[in-house]
Amino acid sequence: MQKNLLKFVLDSLLFVAMTATAAIGLLLGFVIPKGGQLPYQEKVFLGLHRHSWGDIHLFFAITFLIILPFHLWLNWSWISSSTKKYFGEKWKKYLLVLCGAWVVLLIVAYIIEH
Repeated sequence: MQKNLLKFVLDSLLFVAMTATAAIGLLLGFVIPKGGQLPYQEKVFLGLHRHSWGDIHLFFAITFLIILPFHLWLNWSWISSSTKKYFGEKWKKYLLVLCGAWVVLLIVAYIIEH
């Protein structure tokens, strides 16, 4: 498979997984009510229960996380050249700091949420 075709397919799958995860997350957060005291019918949207939507949300999120490293690998030359262009000779350090900042942000968000 040509590299450009592979990138197109992976990027399309990433887009679908990311938008589906976001849309279902918004659906779970704002449309389908939470709570254990509500009747079963009130927690159903388009024929699926809130827990089923949560399972679909998880599926798309895991799909996104599985495809993401391949996307980064295929685009690594662009990522490194762009980082080098904007940050000069210390581009590796800045890229590492940027990646580390994302990890710290995710850890902090997880701690706050739990």
